[in-house]
Formats: sequence, structure tokens, C-alpha cells
Amino acid sequence: MQKHLTSIRVRYAETDQMGVVYHGNYAQFFEIGRTEWLRSLGVTYKDMEKTGTMLPVISLSSNFKKSALYDDELTVSTILKKIPSVKIEFDYEITNQNNELICTGNTVLAFINIETKKPMRCPDYILDKLAASK
Repeated sequence: MQKHLTSIRVRYAETDQMGVVYHGNYAQFFEIGRTEWLRSLGVTYKDMEKTGTMLPVISLSSNFKKSALYDDELTVSTILKKIPSVKIEFDYEITNQNNELICTGNTVLAFINIETKKPMRCPDYILDKLAASK
């Protein structure tokens, strides 16, 4: 499926006392990758919210392979698993500047109607943008 690459430089505040990226920060790295993947389609969370759609994370998993360190330049590969319906699922691979695999992950998000707070199908304008970008 569709893949997008995003670069992130590890900031000092994202590391622990040993200079290693704190594990909780990987969820934010996944979010950066995901929002940039959407932006590459011409879609933002702000736009989705204006049209009545929320996209909360309902599942998140990570598998750590190697430590990322302060000042490393990471590449977040964000891969759409399949055409979205009520849910949208992404896989992630994070590598460092030496192309070493640091972390893999997965998130599942649900399309939620802002007014009713109930699940809804993926908006047609997102599906149209996905079809046009193939």
C-alpha cells in the first residue's frame, strides 16, 4: 500500500539520563509520520475536524530493535495497510541515519463523527484522494 517517509532529529528532551530515546516518545514519532502521510494526500486533522470527523487511536503497538540516541536522524516510514473503512491502520518502521532498524509499530484509528461520537465510514474525500494518488 502507500508509504510515506518523514525525517525527525532526536531532541535532547526526548531522551532519558542515558541519552536514549524514552520509549513513550515513539507514539509521538508514529503520530508525526501519520499526520505527514495524511498531509502528503492534502488532508489535515484540522480539515477533518472542520468536516465533522475525529480520528482517535484505538490500538498502538511497538517493537523495539535498537536504541535511538540524542541527535540521531530518524526516518519514519508510514505504511497504509489497506483501504480504510470505519478504521484506518498503519504500520511503521523507524530507522536511523545508518539505515539501522530502530523500531517497528502499528496503529489503528477509528473514524468518529464529532457530533454523535459514533463510528462512521472513512470520508469519501479521503478515499478519493487515495484513489487519485495510486
